[in-house]
Amino acid sequence: MDYHILREFADSWAALALLLTFIGAVIWAFRPGSSRVHDDIANIPFRHEDKPADRGQG
Repeated sequence: MDYHILREFADSWAALALLLTFIGAVIWAFRPGSSRVHDDIANIPFRHEDKPADRGQG
């Protein structure tokens, strides 16, 4: 393939695809209702502060 064709594709459509992927990831992270999931994940290190976890828990 010609370098010019690949460069033109990367400058236009690939950049647009990356931008749309980034915007989609940001919208997914800040969607309504996701704060409960993020809070649960953020508190994983503190779940078993007072005693060790049981063998059956993950």
